[in-house]
Amino acid sequence: MVRIGNIDLCEFPLLLAPMEDVSDPPFRAVCKTNGADLMFTEFISAEGLIRDATKSVQKLDIYEYERPVGVQIFGDKIESMRKAAAIAEAAGPELIDINYGCPVKKIACKGAGAGILLDIPKMQKMTEEIVKQVSVPVTVKTRLGWDESNIRIVEVARRLQDVGIKALTIHGRTRKQMYKGEANWNHIAEVKDHPNIHIPIFGNGDIVSPEKALEYRQKYGVDGIMIGRAAIGNPWIFRQIKHYFETGEKLDEPDIHERVSVTKKHLELSIEWKGERLGILEMRRHYSNYFRGLSGFKPYRTRLVQSLLPGELFDTLDEIAFVFNTEHCLVV
Repeated sequence: MVRIGNIDLCEFPLLLAPMEDVSDPPFRAVCKTNGADLMFTEFISAEGLIRDATKSVQKLDIYEYERPVGVQIFGDKIESMRKAAAIAEAAGPELIDINYGCPVKKIACKGAGAGILLDIPKMQKMTEEIVKQVSVPVTVKTRLGWDESNIRIVEVARRLQDVGIKALTIHGRTRKQMYKGEANWNHIAEVKDHPNIHIPIFGNGDIVSPEKALEYRQKYGVDGIMIGRAAIGNPWIFRQIKHYFETGEKLDEPDIHERVSVTKKHLELSIEWKGERLGILEMRRHYSNYFRGLSGFKPYRTRLVQSLLPGELFDTLDEIAFVFNTEHCLVV
């Protein structure tokens, strides 16, 4: 049993990564239904929370069905992060997660996200202040280092553990790599195997299939796996991995009816969360992902991204289920 502070998870939890414009409540809902054990909000700007910016505050929305859930915050100022942590805790999450991994230039080059890996003492101090500020467990997601010549992830893990974090997720790339190249899990294993590291260590990067999840679980000995991009348009990956762990057999890929059913549920929740217009607009980015590999889908995608009427959208989705079930056009 993996335990984060007072939060009991399962023997080998699967985590949904915090992803900007992706891991909002509707997407978290369909991932939870399909087996995600712990999820996080989109990363939220500390400055935005302090200023009570609508976009930042709305990201704090948490629903009972998705628990346990963590709120992830980012920023470059210690005092702002401390205040933001207090605001985030008031939203009622099970934990607060600190983003020390975002590689995007406008964030990292200002000293936030992965940028703080160039100033490990500041990273330690910021983390310590946040741990002192809140009563819920604090966790961290980070990268291996700024670049290949600056990988000090074991030292980072020890320092952050010393100031009280309860779990650490490591993306197996440097900031310089962005999302390119292969994630190096050897460094993650070094942290997990270190005799002075006692908190749960979760690995992140390149987990795209049940086979790879099992391989990395066995090879690197991590306490759990965080899945990000592979879950976009594919919330079934959590269920597939768990089934493979238990049986050694692969589940069939979801058929067209299940793809449509989950898309409709996602759309319903998006409208419920953001209202009709915004909910429909924000759902547009997901259609291509849910129906990836569907030969002849393009005309239907055009209809889905052009309509602003819920009735039309649901009718189009029903038509997709009928037409593509009849024509057997799903390409996996």
